[in-house]
Amino acid sequence: MPSILKALKLLADPSRLRILLILQKEEVSVAELQDVLSMGQSRISTHLAQLKQAELVEDRRSGKHILYRLRSTTATPILQLLDASAAELPEAGEDRRALELALRHRADKTRAYFDELAGRFGRQYVPGRSWKGLAETLLMLMPPLEIADLGAGEGSFTQLLARRARRVIAVDNSEKMVAFGSELAQRNGLANIEYRLGDLESLPIGDGEVDVAFLSQSLHHAVRPQRAVDQARRILKPGGRIVILDLKKHGFEEARELYADLWLGFSEVELDGFLRHAGFERIEVAPVHREEESPHFETLLAIGEKPS
Repeated sequence: MPSILKALKLLADPSRLRILLILQKEEVSVAELQDVLSMGQSRISTHLAQLKQAELVEDRRSGKHILYRLRSTTATPILQLLDASAAELPEAGEDRRALELALRHRADKTRAYFDELAGRFGRQYVPGRSWKGLAETLLMLMPPLEIADLGAGEGSFTQLLARRARRVIAVDNSEKMVAFGSELAQRNGLANIEYRLGDLESLPIGDGEVDVAFLSQSLHHAVRPQRAVDQARRILKPGGRIVILDLKKHGFEEARELYADLWLGFSEVELDGFLRHAGFERIEVAPVHREEESPHFETLLAIGEKPS
């Protein structure tokens, strides 16, 4: 049985308390704890070693991974303390949602299979196979929709969407980008593209004007990302969907200067939180790509539906 006095000392640290609350619910790996807590591996490992020494945590090997869980013989008073602490710890609710996401990824065998397949896609030359061809094929399966491309830039993605959409409203805060994109659309005969100069946080689009709001690698340029997501919800028709493609949180500080990034990506929990706060339903957030070259940027896909 663990020492009550030693346990109380360990529980005084909020980070260790968060770890125990997670392990009380599920057996997880260090990597999954990193995703849930947005905390470094060495710091988590140190906390786990202390909790294990105090006989509050135990581990087991599963293939290449070591999984940690709350020790089955943990004293009842300590379990009661954990239950009471959950209501007082501000991060507990967010950790709970992050744990649900981590477990969803673990269980998604089909997605894991296609992630592996996608990692090989393009490594070997196959005549006629391309991401553009695949994207256009998938777009052809979509019904004609009113789409807003928010933070459209020069409009490469906009033009791809326009091949199938009823209309695409492309919004960008750069006058030069708007002028270039408009000229490019006109040159390519895409009359269903309408460029508008505007900001993500104050969109020049009416309430309920579009079926889909896309933010492709643009949210990390918003000063207030939550405001941008709220605006996206405003312009959607009831039942409309928001689609966000953006970088997973990273530590490549040079991106601020190189790419004018205001945010170094977002965690899955943060994107999930933006969508929930804005009132979206049927929310899904998942990683969809990891670059092979350093700094190994990862891309997250987040989707939500505006209530009908």
